[in-house]
This record gives sequence, C-alpha cells and structure tokens, in this order.
Amino acid sequence: ARQCFHALKLIKKDCLLSLRVSRCASTSSVPRITTHYTIHPRDKDKRWEGVNMERFAEEADVVIVGAGPAGLSAAIRLKQLAAEHSKEVRVCLVEKASQIGAHTLSGACLEPRSLEELFPDWKERGAPLNTPVTEDKFGILTETSRIPVPILPGRLPMVNHGNYIVRLGHLVSWLGEQAEALGVEIYPGYAAAEVLFHEDGSVKGIATNDVGIQKDGAPKATFERGLELHAKVTVFAEGCHGHLAKQLYKKYNLRENCQPQSYGIGLKELWTIDEKKWKPGRVEHTVGWPLDRHTYGGSFLYHLNEREPLVALGFVVGLDYQNPYLNPFREFQRWKHHPSVQPTLEGGTRIAYGARALNEGGIQSIPKLTFPGGLLIGCSPGFMNVPKIKGTHTAMKSGMLASEAIFRQLINENLQSKTIGLDVQEYEENLKKSWVWKELYAVRNIRPSCHTVLGVYGGMIYTGIFYWLLRGMEPWTLKHPGPDFAQLKPAKDCTPIEYPKPDGKISFDLLSSVALSGTNHEHDQPAHLTLKDDSVPVSRNLAVFDGPEQRFCPAGVYEYVPLETGEGSRLQINAQNCVHCKTCDIKDPSQNINWVVPEGGGGPAYNGM
Repeated sequence: ARQCFHALKLIKKDCLLSLRVSRCASTSSVPRITTHYTIHPRDKDKRWEGVNMERFAEEADVVIVGAGPAGLSAAIRLKQLAAEHSKEVRVCLVEKASQIGAHTLSGACLEPRSLEELFPDWKERGAPLNTPVTEDKFGILTETSRIPVPILPGRLPMVNHGNYIVRLGHLVSWLGEQAEALGVEIYPGYAAAEVLFHEDGSVKGIATNDVGIQKDGAPKATFERGLELHAKVTVFAEGCHGHLAKQLYKKYNLRENCQPQSYGIGLKELWTIDEKKWKPGRVEHTVGWPLDRHTYGGSFLYHLNEREPLVALGFVVGLDYQNPYLNPFREFQRWKHHPSVQPTLEGGTRIAYGARALNEGGIQSIPKLTFPGGLLIGCSPGFMNVPKIKGTHTAMKSGMLASEAIFRQLINENLQSKTIGLDVQEYEENLKKSWVWKELYAVRNIRPSCHTVLGVYGGMIYTGIFYWLLRGMEPWTLKHPGPDFAQLKPAKDCTPIEYPKPDGKISFDLLSSVALSGTNHEHDQPAHLTLKDDSVPVSRNLAVFDGPEQRFCPAGVYEYVPLETGEGSRLQINAQNCVHCKTCDIKDPSQNINWVVPEGGGGPAYNGM
C-alpha cells in the first residue's frame, strides 16, 4: 500500500510538470472522450430526467460473477454438496460473454489435480482433455540460436509429466454443461456492472448492466435497467484484474497487508501446420530473445492432438517493463521468426488470435479474500504459479474450497432465512491450509528474483540453487519493486524500438489479428474504456511517455490522431476492438484508465482459446 501511495504521489507531481508542455491543451479545450455514467453521473444529466430507473430483483442463496474455471468449479461444488445433503441451494452465475468459454484464453497446459477432485470420473464424462504431454522442452533463445535447458523431474517447478494440453475455452464450456446438469442457473451475456450493499455495509449482491444507451451517454428509446441479483454470499470470480474486485479492494481495504499485484500480458495464436511437423503432446517453452534480460517474459508452443494438425503458440511479457516503446504484440510477431520457431509455422495457416492479462505477483500479492457478504476466488485475487506457468488448477481449487465453506455456513445460518451478507472467513483459513497455499509459498521468491542486475537469468539461477535445494523453505520472502504502472520510464530516458514489418505469412499486423478474435461490441454505446480525466492522455501520457497505450494494447483500441484544427493531438478510443484483457487499466502510467463492462455479450468470441 505504501508503494502504491508513493507511486501515485509521483504521478501527481509529473502531471503538474507535464501541464507546462507546449503541446498540452487547456482542460476547457480538451475534446470530450468519456461519456460513461461512472464518470458523468446521470443524476446531473438532464437527458435522464423522468427515465424509469427501477430495477427488478431476484433472490438467490449464492451468486457467482464469472463463468471461468474458478466460478464454474465453485458452482458445481455447491450443487454437489447440496445434493449430498438433500438441501436446496439456489446458485446463479452471471457471465459477460455471449457463450460460456467465449472470453476464456489460456495456453494451456493443465495440471488435472483439481479436475480429478471435482469429477473423479472426468474421462467417462467426456472432459475435453485430448492431449497428454509426451515431450517437454525448455530453452534460452539468442537472436540466432537456441540453448536447450534440461528439465529435471522433481527438481524444477515447470515439469509437465502427467499434464494435458487443452483448449481451455472448450474445457470451460464442458464445465458449464456439468454445472447446468446439476441445476446451476447460468446467465451468459449478462455482465455484472455494480456491487450492491446492505445498509450495514455488507455485500447484498450485484446488478447487471443497463442496455440501450447511446454513445453520447443519453438513453435510447429501448433503454432497459439491469437486473439485481441478491444473495447471502456473492462470489467474485471475474478473472484477472476484475473491475468489481478493484472496488472491493478499496471499500474493505483488502490489499492493506499484501504487496501490489504484478501482471503479465499473454498473447496467443492458433495455427494449423504441415502434418509432417506435427508432434502431438509436445510442450516447448523459452525465455530470452527478443526480450532483454531486464524484461520478464517468454514463449510457449504446444502441439495439440486434434482432428487437424494444430498448434497453440504464445508470448508473455511482464507488465513491469520499463521502456514505453516496447510493444508486446510486435515482440510476439518478431519471436515467430526465430530460426527455432519459424520452420514449424512455414506453410501453415493462422486461424485465431487473442490476448489477456495474467497475475504474476504470487503469494505476496494475494489480498484478504473474504469480507461481509462476499469473497474472491480464482484469477481475480491471483493464484497463478508463475514458474510452473499454470493457474487453472489453483483457481479451480480455490472455488471448490470457497463452496465447501459457504455451504457449511449456509446450513448453520438456516437456508430459509432472508438474504443477509454472510462473512465466510473459513474459506481463507482453509485455503491457507491447502495444497494451493503450500505450492504458491514454495515458489514465492522466483518471480521477484528476476529484479536483480542479472534480470531473468538471475531468476533462473535463483531457481536452480534455492528451489533445487530448499524447495521454498528459505527463511526470507523477496518483494516486488512496486506496481507495474510505476515502473515505466519517461520516453526521453529510453531508446525507441524498431520492429520489422510483418510479412503476412509468419507475422501479421494488429488489425488483421484482432479480426481473428471475433471481437464485436454494440457500436452505439458509451466506451467502456473510461478516463477519469480526458486531458491526461495528451498532457501526461503523450507528453512524458510518448503515448504508451497505443503500444501496450494488443487490440488497437488506443491511438493518437491529429486535432481537427491541425494543432496538437487527441486520444481516440476504438472501444469496439477491445478483447477485454485489462492491460490498459493495469499499465496506464497515470492510472487514468478505468475498464468497466460494456453491454453484455460484447467482446471477443474465442473458440477454444
């Protein structure tokens, strides 16, 4: 918390200085960009006078926000327990994607431990785990070569023996089917936009977003209020950097005793390749080129056992990078031209693209997980095992543990009682006694060990020595340097990065890539990428950092265009391109961007990403 406060003080100081820059316009002349009601309240807008703002409300025992691996595992476990004890528990789950799994993106090499606990008969049920790992490779890339690094079973955390290469969106879709069969009420296309509270301050539930609002913020004739869902316990499983979780962190001071979260951005493509190059079950990971040693990141290349020769490949860049000229998307495209990667792709066809943010902070960055009326599970608080490059198994287990604690408290509080905000503290206590906590504790120092003069290679040395010998039992815990947004250096202190032009065969431009994500939003609605102050992008981000949002966004949402007067620039937000990765909200050096949900059903339409 102290690190965040210091970083925000620096932002305030920089803002005052950057206002003197010649290309900054006065606040009064800044073009209006944000029209969303979270920035411009409706009660102060005459266009909303007389509009009926009443919302219909539904009562449930438990409401879950987000149909990812954690949210669905929680829903399934609750209904399993209810059936075992012959109890009626109403579980409602809302998901912003139009279909379950359509916003899910991951590598993914799945450790099946939690799935086996949830469904011991998952094979008989037809879970889409079709590709057991048969070959595990790791290497360090230089610009022209690859240095193989042996993976020693039992000694290094990234061993994949016994794991499965999966298309996580398909697994999530399958989990959705299992949940519905158990009686979970699933509402895809309904985005949770607001947290509701009881008078005593406990969480009452959520409200889905309103629809029928013009781009300028005025109501359409088709305007409809969202639905309120009230519950005894509301489970927040929004995924990485959830916009409701951010509000809960502040209201309940949940991050008081943890370090700032650290993130990465992961970019992914699916390719069909020449069958002769196809090695189903092969897993490959690399670090090194094209990133320098002070920029955390790496790649994956997985060969899937599907009906056609398919590979999933991707690139991750830690969002604590310093050079504002770095472009994660173009680093990914450049990586594909490495001599050890390009031959696999030559003659192949790219069929899908997407991106998402990842939690990389580890156990040091996990907030308090419970509060009156609700709790946090999955990638929302962040249970990713970074050196293992996996988080699905820990996210699922967190949801299962949450449900077991919720069910016990529901029974104790009497299921027939009226809605009250229960504080399920047992969940956090049980999580800290589980294998999830033990696993994350053992690797807690690996990611922060990359912040030495040796960078990523220092982290590898640390892993080789301390994880090998002590398995996480060293009597110290390393810290992260601070929030990711505060790590960015001014443009004047950095060297611009020259990226090669895409060749259209192996590497591609950004907009043709976004087209492969199936991303779509209702055009005539307020942009869900909101700005707290419309003047800050030009007065600070462009003036001090040369507009990094136009490079760190993996979907081309942000661009600086000339003002109509011909003097100066303005920020243009192409909200319809947004793939919901949340990178802008995380990396914006001014912390001026606030991502909120668009109308339900908008966003990417991933198919098994």
